[in-house]
Amino acid sequence: MSNKRLRKMILVAILGSIGTILMQFNFPLPVLPDFLKIDFGEVPAVLAVMTMGPVAGILVELIKNVMHWFMSGSPTGIPVGEIANFVTGLLFIMPIYFIFNKFRTSKGLTMGLVAGTIAMAIGMSVLNYFVFLPMYMYFLNFPTMSSDVMYGLVVKGILPFNMFKGIMLMVITILLFKSMKKWISQQRSELMV
Repeated sequence: MSNKRLRKMILVAILGSIGTILMQFNFPLPVLPDFLKIDFGEVPAVLAVMTMGPVAGILVELIKNVMHWFMSGSPTGIPVGEIANFVTGLLFIMPIYFIFNKFRTSKGLTMGLVAGTIAMAIGMSVLNYFVFLPMYMYFLNFPTMSSDVMYGLVVKGILPFNMFKGIMLMVITILLFKSMKKWISQQRSELMV
């Protein structure tokens, strides 16, 4: 039992480290605001939920964001971006876990990825409007945006950004799943409780 727990801890740490590295290679999209950056740090968390379950995926997301905050810092001292990224990751990986856990096929993974993309896009649109954009404005001492301006930013920037990010993550994850299907199945049978 302790050997299994140790293996899980090591795999979570490795996947969290890989997620941190992938998060460093972020890039903005030309037509969207610069603060919205694409990264592929969610891919290791998806592997974690597929092989070890939801707690492992959450821990990978947490490690990735804490390490990113320590490495990159924050202009406010408050890791608002990392908190937003952590919530984004959770909204993306949890539907994947629940659907893939029920249907352990490529089709089940695809349905989970679609559900995760929709949950991430809608959830982060709402959370940005009510929580994260006001936090940025408060901690960075930006002038308060009107509701119309924030709504426009959410609809024209944040929503399409998260949909595009989800589609990119979907393509990468499906390609990885096809090449790692045997390994994922083996890890799942050895590490899932």
